[in-house]
Amino acid sequence: MTNQTLTAGDNKVTFKSFGVDLVGNLYLPEGFDENKKYKAIVSASPFPQVKEQVMATYGSEMAERGFVFLGFDYLGMGDSPALPGEFKQSRYMFRLIENTWDAVSYLGTLPFVEDIYGLGACQGGSIIASAAVTDRRIKKIAMVSGMMAADAFQWTDKAAAHQMIAAANASKQKIYETGKPDYVDLYGLDDEQSLEEHVESSSNPMAGESYSYYGRDGVKGPKAVENYTNMHIGDQPMQSLFSIAEHYADKIVQPTLVIYSPSAFTAICSTNFIEKLTNEHEVLTFDEFGHIDFYYKPDAVKASTDAVAEFFNK
Repeated sequence: MTNQTLTAGDNKVTFKSFGVDLVGNLYLPEGFDENKKYKAIVSASPFPQVKEQVMATYGSEMAERGFVFLGFDYLGMGDSPALPGEFKQSRYMFRLIENTWDAVSYLGTLPFVEDIYGLGACQGGSIIASAAVTDRRIKKIAMVSGMMAADAFQWTDKAAAHQMIAAANASKQKIYETGKPDYVDLYGLDDEQSLEEHVESSSNPMAGESYSYYGRDGVKGPKAVENYTNMHIGDQPMQSLFSIAEHYADKIVQPTLVIYSPSAFTAICSTNFIEKLTNEHEVLTFDEFGHIDFYYKPDAVKASTDAVAEFFNK
């Protein structure tokens, strides 16, 4: 831990993970006093986001509700470096969990932090749930539009899954042989497409709402967020197709809150997870919102952050 002066609002911080400095934003509530004790939240973002996207939105909201909130760039993402000999935009699932454990350790060094909670959105829901299985320093967890039980979502169309795996295998071999990164638009959305081009070329039922957030002209796309790109290392499906959290759901002991939209295409990733929970848990649904609405639309963000704050304050 450094001896930097921390103030209310957004503070740039770093902490060690895999021997390098991960870069984060530590959001502190109004009237912050380092001599007081606060509840803290470690966050986990959707794939393939950086800290200036969902974590920035939720960071300021949760700080307004009195929490300390840590959003950070995972290894190889955003402002955080890749490991020596590796490449940027390489977001690997198992490392995300370890980065999260190290983020918890960092929060544990802060003298004003009391209890630590976990909050994840989309893939971040799987990261937080997986991290919590064996990290009891995390006292409660909450997931918003979470992808905790993604097997049915990702493997129902086995032909598509096998196609992704074949492409990822080829990419990994290419990277190994050339020593150079192989960047691809994993979901058919690159940094140059218009909304019309993307929707026309995509079979994804979420294409329109995905573009509204991630697209060239999206609210948090590559033109709006300097450190963000839709182009990522091509071998990532070799890990992203693993869905760890759902297979350990019955091992989670921390009180759990699951927030999702029953009308969202991804709802099964929450419902299948909920069915396997054996701990104390709460479920909150909002049929009027879509999966990505929870990332940025004011009504959806307020609904989810109000619920998370109430749950963590119990």
